[in-house]
Amino acid sequence: MSASATRGAVRPDLEAVFRQEYARVVGVAARVLGSRDQAEDVAQEVFLSFGRSAVPAGEAGGWLSVAAAHTALNLLRSGRRRSAREETVASTADVTTPDVADTVLTLEDRSRVRAALARLPAKQATALVLRHSGLSYAEVATALDLSPGSVGTTVRRAESALRKELNRHASSD
Repeated sequence: MSASATRGAVRPDLEAVFRQEYARVVGVAARVLGSRDQAEDVAQEVFLSFGRSAVPAGEAGGWLSVAAAHTALNLLRSGRRRSAREETVASTADVTTPDVADTVLTLEDRSRVRAALARLPAKQATALVLRHSGLSYAEVATALDLSPGSVGTTVRRAESALRKELNRHASSD
């Protein structure tokens, strides 16, 4: 079959991979974005890309996890979440509950962490997100084409860089 003939075809393994990996893809994106709705939108985009790709089904899990992290991080970096975040903070502030201040502070803390994450180098941010999304060191290594021994170092450096970003921006406020 020629490349043009397969370009419009649906992968025969798409449904099986989707059923197996959907929850993980949404989980990775939700960890970055903090919104299940937006994470599901990212998952849709990622699976559409996978459907057009030539990635072997055996490598789908890692590829999809990395794609979810990259897509979610790009969404953060683009600032498209700003208006949704502002609406969430505004609607939370309107709610009269005893812990409304705690809720607003928690949202602001999460927002600062996500902004700092978006400023990290892509490989570090992705490794951090994948590891904290439950992927093993071996899975992160495979997904990012790293040696298994370097995953821990990459994640620790990412955590350190994230703390520095948070401290740097906290002191400039």
